[in-house]
This record gives sequence, structure tokens and C-alpha cells, in this order.
Amino acid sequence: MSTLPDVVEHWFGADFSALHPRLQSLHRGGGLLRGPVDISYGSGVARAVGRLLAWRMGIHDAGAGNMLEVIIASDASGLHWSRRFNHGPVFKSVFQPSGGYPNGYWVERSGLITLWLQVTVQEGAWHWQQKRLRLLGMPLPGWLMPRTIAHKEVVDGNYVFSVEIRFPALGKVLAYCGTLDLCAEGR
Repeated sequence: MSTLPDVVEHWFGADFSALHPRLQSLHRGGGLLRGPVDISYGSGVARAVGRLLAWRMGIHDAGAGNMLEVIIASDASGLHWSRRFNHGPVFKSVFQPSGGYPNGYWVERSGLITLWLQVTVQEGAWHWQQKRLRLLGMPLPGWLMPRTIAHKEVVDGNYVFSVEIRFPALGKVLAYCGTLDLCAEGR
């Protein structure tokens, strides 16, 4: 995959400099991240839903001691993320930019789900704000739509992130977070 360093930088425009320099570098040239993650589920029905969702993402173990590998790259079709939990199957997403920061958004496609995500930058960290979701191409109404709460930042030179997926009436169904090492950068 060829690297197009300006996909993310172009979308942010002058505000790209508000991101932490390590996030800027990672999104300019791509890279490989690895490290431990904690995986947790809700309880009751939320746990069952979370385990099903986790299985679709290649996550098979809850708790601490899990490992995650993320490869980030870009090409003309957008920003590509390949995630692998515990050397299991690869879970891929393609993020396509629309508009520009701060009013634009990214469209994430992964399997049966399409998300529309806006971004805010706070103290150098990247925060995703889910705005819409389609399942099998059909929009879900707000009262039925799961919510993804996610962010990424750099702390002491490491990539720190968290993702939480919440369903209406169930609350948290799945969450994973961790501190990853930047093993290799593109370019």
C-alpha cells in the first residue's frame, strides 16, 4: 500500500499541528503499534451482546494480559486500520474523510457497520464522536443506535487509547483500552 502522507493532514488543515507530534507522524506515514490491552464486558444481556461483538472483531479473551497489534496505513481510498487481538484474525476498517476539521467527519466501514465520526482535538489527543451508524446499509434511529466512545493520545511517548461501545438500555457492552508501543513507522 503506498503512503499518502496528506490524507489526515489535509483533512485537519492548519489544525493538524494541534495533534501531538507523535500522532502527526503516525498519521503522516503509517506505522505498527503493539502492546497489552484490557478487555471488559457489561453484565447480563450486555455481556452476551458484548461477547458476540467481540467475536466479530476477533477478540476472544476478556481481562488483562491480551495483546493488540494495529497497522495504520493510507492510500487513495482512505486511512486503513488493521487490528489483531492475541494473534487472532485481522479486523479491518477503512476511514474515508469528508469535509474538513472541525465540521467534517470520517466514515468508518468495517464489515456490516458504517459509522460517521466527527473529531475533536483536546490537549493533543484525538477524540472520536459518533454521529450516525448504518447496519447492513440501513440507518438506525437514535434511540436504537449503539454509541462508540473512543480516543487516542500520546503519553510518555506511548500510544494510549480507549474504546467503549454502549447500547441503549444495556449500557456498556464492550470496552478495550491499552498502551501501545510504536514498533515501526512508515516512510
